[in-house]
Amino acid sequence: MQLLLDTHTFLWFVWDEVNLSNTAKVLITNPTHQKFISTASYWEIAIKLSIGKLDLGEPYRAFMHREIARNNFDLLPVSIDHAAAVSVLPFHHRDPFDRMLIAQAMVEDMPILSRDLAFEAYPVTRLW
Repeated sequence: MQLLLDTHTFLWFVWDEVNLSNTAKVLITNPTHQKFISTASYWEIAIKLSIGKLDLGEPYRAFMHREIARNNFDLLPVSIDHAAAVSVLPFHHRDPFDRMLIAQAMVEDMPILSRDLAFEAYPVTRLW
């Protein structure tokens, strides 16, 4: 199974946060599943660092490279098809990063691991 991790899901997993659901943890740690991190999440984390809403405790580049490699996550680049899907997506969710993740999950037909209930207003499978 292929899975797209929401930004908070990625961070909570690598930080072993109690907020991460048991279902999400089991799905992520299953070695038969291919787990994706969107470039939109890369960008979201960088922006939150730059405005002081997030602290990784170390330089961004080192953290991201290590955690992506350590956890065998794959990168899901933003494509023209993903952006096209965003351009017609209803505004049930207004966060631009989440809108891109929703569009990617729709276009790639992959479930998204997210606590965000607003995702359920879209034709995606939200697992949590």
